[in-house]
Amino acid sequence: MAEKKTFYITTPIYYPSDKLHIGHTYCTVMADAVARFKRLQGYDVMFLTGTDEHGQKIEKRAAEAGVTPQQYVDNIVDGIKELWKTMEISYDDFIRTTETRHVKRVQDIFMRMFNKGDIYKGAYEGWYCTPCESFWTESQLKDGKCPDCGRPVEKAKETAYFFRLSKYADKLVELLKGGEFLQPQTRVNEMLGFIDQGLEDLCISRESVKWGIPVPIDESNTIYVWLDALSNYVTALGFPQLDGESDEKYKKYWPADFHLVGKEIVRFHSIIWPAMLMSLDQPLPKHVLGHGWLLIDGGKMSKSVGNVVDPVVLIDRYGVDALKYFLLREYTFGMDGNFTNEVMIKRMNFDLANDLGNLVSRTVTMIEKYNGGIIPAENAAAHGDTDEELREIALGVYKNVEAHMDKFEFNYALESIWTLVRRANKYIDETAPWVLAKDPEKKDRLNEVLHNLAESLRMVSVLIQPFMHTTSEKMRAQLGIEGEPKWEDTHVFDALGGEKVTRGEVLFPRLDVAKELEELEALKKAAEGPKIEYAPFKENTEFDTFEKLDLRVAVITKAEKHPKADKLLVFQVDMGSETRQIISGVAAHYTPEECVGKHVMVVANLAPRKLRGLESAGMLLFSEDTEGHLHFVSPDDQPGMVIG
Repeated sequence: MAEKKTFYITTPIYYPSDKLHIGHTYCTVMADAVARFKRLQGYDVMFLTGTDEHGQKIEKRAAEAGVTPQQYVDNIVDGIKELWKTMEISYDDFIRTTETRHVKRVQDIFMRMFNKGDIYKGAYEGWYCTPCESFWTESQLKDGKCPDCGRPVEKAKETAYFFRLSKYADKLVELLKGGEFLQPQTRVNEMLGFIDQGLEDLCISRESVKWGIPVPIDESNTIYVWLDALSNYVTALGFPQLDGESDEKYKKYWPADFHLVGKEIVRFHSIIWPAMLMSLDQPLPKHVLGHGWLLIDGGKMSKSVGNVVDPVVLIDRYGVDALKYFLLREYTFGMDGNFTNEVMIKRMNFDLANDLGNLVSRTVTMIEKYNGGIIPAENAAAHGDTDEELREIALGVYKNVEAHMDKFEFNYALESIWTLVRRANKYIDETAPWVLAKDPEKKDRLNEVLHNLAESLRMVSVLIQPFMHTTSEKMRAQLGIEGEPKWEDTHVFDALGGEKVTRGEVLFPRLDVAKELEELEALKKAAEGPKIEYAPFKENTEFDTFEKLDLRVAVITKAEKHPKADKLLVFQVDMGSETRQIISGVAAHYTPEECVGKHVMVVANLAPRKLRGLESAGMLLFSEDTEGHLHFVSPDDQPGMVIG
């Protein structure tokens, strides 16, 4: 028996700072469809996903939640795995960057690159974006902000290790111009433009971030996120080989056939990652594909913006297969796509309820009614012209699907399948089985029509398996087909005869569009909570009056309860040029311990006054939520910076 061809596909490893939304689901559903398609074709598939769990953002989120970073990510990752289970994602491995198998191999990778002379120690001074975990030069900033996410950056200077990325600039240009490595072409043009600006060496460690993998030769530094995260694609396969462990998977599956990533991280995967592999003298992945974003009201889905869509809500309401079909059918790979509930519901109605669901229901019902529930065998003597057209369309679909799937053109692949679904529905109207059933002399013709319809559905059940495997299983059960589908099953038409059909539940009930939109909006509002009632604005004041206020950034260095007042906390705040004592009545909202280290906003030029015997030299600013809780106004700037 010939050995199976291998196929290795990956998603990005997701950053577990919060729950995933439907934008992340989109990427994983695409990878899952390709993995299932290749398995159906007979490939030995490795499908990898996982989580990127180190970095400053996680460190901060954990501190805010009052838990350790490991406890924080463990909780989020449990939710991600549950989501992929709900989505019926067929991954073969889930890699976490906090796992020992990954940590040890990343340190080994660091040492291999260091010993080659591609890593050196230096000092970094530049602009740092915490949400993106990225350093930027002055020229790379856009309007003084992060060019990737548009958020504010902060000046950072520290001792660090650097990867000689600039050494590989010419090889990277050659790779990108080869035309096969990165797709679509728009991403290639962007990356060549980035390199053309001047490829600087890459900072790959942080001294100020402790939540990460220690640099093996200098534990004062942790390995910076991209060297850590990108390595997952090989560490999950057992590279580099550790003592007593096998690298059989690596030899079997590497290089990856496809890295599937969002367009915002194409730069890391098409420049930094191949350069790392060049340094390690390892084969490069065959393809990096940068997909577009799902947009709402023209903007990228983002938790911070508050425009995310929870996939679980949609799955609970419409089922996994309906959601998967919509995501794969509606959008063109590589391009951004607008997500709306109305477009989703209409697509489900037209394609799933009207076309596919209706075809299954009509066919099974007629076989039960007109032939005792038994699928008739093929009868060449009863062929008609419409039969030949149906067969020709049916037998041509698999080639179109193969061509489109090789290019990640999911929408076109599904449209090819739906040409058969729609043609079969039209075939029913053309042949009118209910009329044939009234004439005993046309029994052979009736049976041939029923056979052709059953065959069309059998082929559709195989063709849709990578996209909607549960629907495929339900269709095959209703048609009485046993055994697992094989891709070769789509190459023949006359395979059925004698199977007992069993009418099942309606696959896709028709939806009332107006009602669904109303209820989805109600669910959204319920999830958002009660509408905030904002306090009215105060009367206008003159600018000269406002300008008299001296607002400064400060950091709380010490906090304790007032010895003579239970409601008061006494703070020592670092103002940059001096330390002050400021007293605030917030003991009901904060413990002294949780205040230390917070950046705060101070009114610095209020006249000092005594509160229960202790002097307070200034005022801290707070916001108040709808439940009356106070929150520090927390700027990110350094102590002493002027606000205004």
